[in-house]
Parts: sequence; structure tokens; C-alpha cells
Amino acid sequence: MNKIKVAIVGYGNIGRFSLEAVQAAPDMELMGVVRRASSVGNVPNELNGIKIVSNIDELGKVDVAILCGPTRSIPETAVELVKKGIRTVDSFDIHGEELWKLRQSLDVAGKKTNAASIISAGWDPGSDSVIRTLLLAMAPKGITYTNFGPGMSMGHSVVARSKEGVKNALSMTIPTGTGVHRRMVYVELENGAKLEKVTEAIKTDSYFSKDETHVMEVASVDNLQDMGHGVLIERKGVSGKTQNQLFQFSMQINNPALTAQILISCARAVTKQAPGAYTMPEIAPLDYLYGDRETLIKTLV
Repeated sequence: MNKIKVAIVGYGNIGRFSLEAVQAAPDMELMGVVRRASSVGNVPNELNGIKIVSNIDELGKVDVAILCGPTRSIPETAVELVKKGIRTVDSFDIHGEELWKLRQSLDVAGKKTNAASIISAGWDPGSDSVIRTLLLAMAPKGITYTNFGPGMSMGHSVVARSKEGVKNALSMTIPTGTGVHRRMVYVELENGAKLEKVTEAIKTDSYFSKDETHVMEVASVDNLQDMGHGVLIERKGVSGKTQNQLFQFSMQINNPALTAQILISCARAVTKQAPGAYTMPEIAPLDYLYGDRETLIKTLV
């Protein structure tokens, strides 16, 4: 079996769990980890014996790059790699117009260099998007509510930490029902930073501006940290002409561990796609799985 040669690009929480998921995948080979030049010499124990570089070209042939950096870095990083002819998967987590723009730009780049990409390959957007798609097929008329949490939002926490004067931050998502959420942001401030200024910077960011957001100063964010999260998706609708169909999907998860596993499953799927860019609902579900098609169909169908 020719194993899929994988590179992990970025090494934060998602990068660490992606490392474990790649190592557990029987059809993948980790070629190395790409980190900022300033971090290459700082090697955590779990990376001992693994090649660490600041440029992916130093890893030789790479079939798929798993992008584990902040969402707002992904459009530039993904296009750069696809232009090299390297397939990419990412967990870009901004819904709507920005997601569509990323898909379109990668689709153009990939078709020029014979490379495929799967974008927004986390759990929302990502696997939850697949669930919502299936629920819509089951009840074409109706309303779907996606209720997140309570739990830590990695993307929102990264954005809060990026604000001037913030030493560390944790953004918790609290569901209030019918798809409405409250953001509770706990910040550890740098010396001399003003909470009022930090609060304004966070609340006006597009990640937070559409939700009720509360920013509170704490002595230690680490004392509050918990990577747990969850989701409850509910759809009430109509199948054919039959009313009152109700579907529910729920899960309680370790946030970065699930995101990483989905990325690795998408790294497998992306090698089976024609050049261009895709979201998870566009991919045949069996493409995410390891194993021969006959056995999978006999087992799952």
C-alpha cells in the first residue's frame, strides 16, 4: 500500500491532535511538521524524531498539507500551497461569504496546478454541515437550529488573544436556544492594558459582533481552560406533505481532537477528488474512510 504522505502546517492545539490522528491512520505517513522559523528549535517531547521545518519544500514530496493555523491565515497559506501542486485540507471556520470566496479562489488555483482542496473541514463548518444537509434532504421544508456549546470556541479564543493588550483569552460559547448564542470572553491582560479598550476591540471584531458578548478580566485563563464543547442540531419540518417531522443530532466532544480527526479523514478524501476545491457536503461519505469499498458498503449500508 502506498501511504498518503502528510505534512502538518502549524502546531497549536489542532496540530498536536492532528499528529496523533495521523500516527493512528494506517494509510498515512507523516513527512514532518511546518512551524514558524522562530519555533523550529523549540521541540516539544512528542515531536522528537519528527522532521520540523519552516518551509514545506524541505520535506520533499508531500501529498496533502493539513493546515492547522488560525482561520484568518488559511486563505493565504492554502493558495500558496495549492500553487505548488500540494493538496490541502483546513478547518476554516467562518461561514457564509468568506467561506465561499475561499472555495472559489482555491478552486481556480487547484485546477491550474492539478491539486484538490477540502475547506472548512472541522465539525462546524464541516461534519455538522453534512448533518444539516441530510436533515434538509429528509425534510425539505422547515427550520434547522444549530445550538453550540456550552464550551470553548477555539477560533473565537484565537481572535480574542490576538487583540492588543491581551496576554491570554478564552471564549466560551453559551447556547440560549433556537440557534442564538452568548459569548463569554475571559481575558488575562498585559501590564498596563485597559479592559475597556480590549472589550471594544473584541466586540467590534466580526467574530463577535453578531452575538451578545461579555468580556471579563481574570487573573489566570489557564485555570478556566476546558477543551470540551458540544452541539445540538434540531430540525422540525415537512417530509413530502407530512407535517411535524422532528430530527435531533447531538454530541459532546473534545473540540481540537474532533477537529483534527475530521482533518485527517478529509486528508484521505482529498486524494480521491478531481482538481478543485470542495466543502464536506460535496464529498461522498465513503471517501473519508479507510478500507476497500466493497467491505465498507457491506458493513455500512
